[in-house]
Amino acid sequence: MGMRKITFSADKSDIELARESARRRDTTLDELFREWLREVAAGQERAREYRALMERLRYVGAGRKFTSDEMNERR
Repeated sequence: MGMRKITFSADKSDIELARESARRRDTTLDELFREWLREVAAGQERAREYRALMERLRYVGAGRKFTSDEMNERR
């Protein structure tokens, strides 16, 4: 898969702060954006996987309702 160029708009002050952050990390604004995009994409995938797991496990039950004290118990 190749890179695709995109254009987005942001406040000038936010862009300058992000560039400064990139400089401190010894990277570029483009790379910071790509990292952020990968994190967003990974989070979406993890959320889908979690929902699928919960759907597969929906038949699992505790067999009874827990009391308020039981639910708040710390071990």
